[in-house]
Amino acid sequence: MITTGAFDGVHRGHQKIIIRMQEIAQAIEGETIIITFHPHPRKITSSVPGEIKQLTSLNERIKLLDQLGIDHLVVVPFDYHFSNLTAEAYLQEFLVAHFHPHTIIVGYDHRFGKGRLGNFEMLQKYGQQLGFIVEQINEQLIGDEIISSTHIREYLLEKNIAKANELLGCAYFFDGFVVRGNQIGRTIGFPTANLHINDEEKLIPSNGVYAVRVKGECFGEHILEGMMNIGVRPTVDGHKKVIEVNIFNFDEDIYEETFTVMVYDYIRGEVKFNGLDELKAQLNKDVYSAKSILLERPLS
Repeated sequence: MITTGAFDGVHRGHQKIIIRMQEIAQAIEGETIIITFHPHPRKITSSVPGEIKQLTSLNERIKLLDQLGIDHLVVVPFDYHFSNLTAEAYLQEFLVAHFHPHTIIVGYDHRFGKGRLGNFEMLQKYGQQLGFIVEQINEQLIGDEIISSTHIREYLLEKNIAKANELLGCAYFFDGFVVRGNQIGRTIGFPTANLHINDEEKLIPSNGVYAVRVKGECFGEHILEGMMNIGVRPTVDGHKKVIEVNIFNFDEDIYEETFTVMVYDYIRGEVKFNGLDELKAQLNKDVYSAKSILLERPLS
C-alpha cells in the first residue's frame, strides 16, 4: 500500500489518505508505505527557491506520520536528477521497480514526473499493464474550502490562524531556541523568552500578537499558556525583528533551552505606543484577550 507526496503539514487531507491506506492494508494483510521527498520538490524546481516556506520540517513530518501509525516511511533525496525523471520513468523505474505496489493511493491533484505530466489516468493505464490497483481520494473539504498546504500557508500569512488550524487539524507549531534579549519586558512585569528559529525554511506567521501555548523539556510535562509577539517592537527600538513569548505564571531561567510554540489565534497588530506605561496597559489587555481565546481552544 503506497502513497507519495510532500505531505507538508500532514493536514486533514493527508490524514484522509493515510486512513484509507490503513483500511486497505488491513483488508489484504499488507503494510502501508509513504514515500516523501527532501528537500521539498519546489525547492529544486522553483525559480525562487528561497521563497518556499514549509509548514513542517522533515523531522516534524517524520514524527507526525509516525504518530498516525504508518508502517514504513521512505525519504527520497529530491535533487535535480530526480526532478528530471519522466513520469513514465518515475513510475516504472522508481515506484514499481523498488516497491512492487499492490495499491497506489493518491490525492485528487496528484502529479508526478518531469513537468508534472504524470496523473491519475496514467497511473490507471500502467496499473492495468503492470498489475497494481490505483485509488484516488477526492478533495477533502471543510465547508466549501479545499484542504491544502497552500491554503494553510496563505491563512497563516493572512493571520487567519483559526482557519489554518482548522485545515491542519491541530495548532500550527514551531520550535525556538531561547536567546538573551534586552530584558525590557522584565522591567514592566512581562518577562519574555526571545526565540531564535534554527530552521530557515519554516513558515513563521506575520508580525503581530498571538495567543499561544508552549511545551518542552524545560517545562516538564506541563503545557503552559502565553502570548507571543512577532515584529520589530516599535515602542522599544523598531529595528530588529524578534519573536518573543510571554509565558503566563512562569519566570524561570530557560536560556539556551528549546521549546515548541503552538499558535492558536491572532490578537492584534504591532502598534507604537507613547512610552512603556502605555505599552504595559496594552499588554494587560492582551493577556486578557489571550486567556479568553485559549479558554475556548482545546489542547491540540
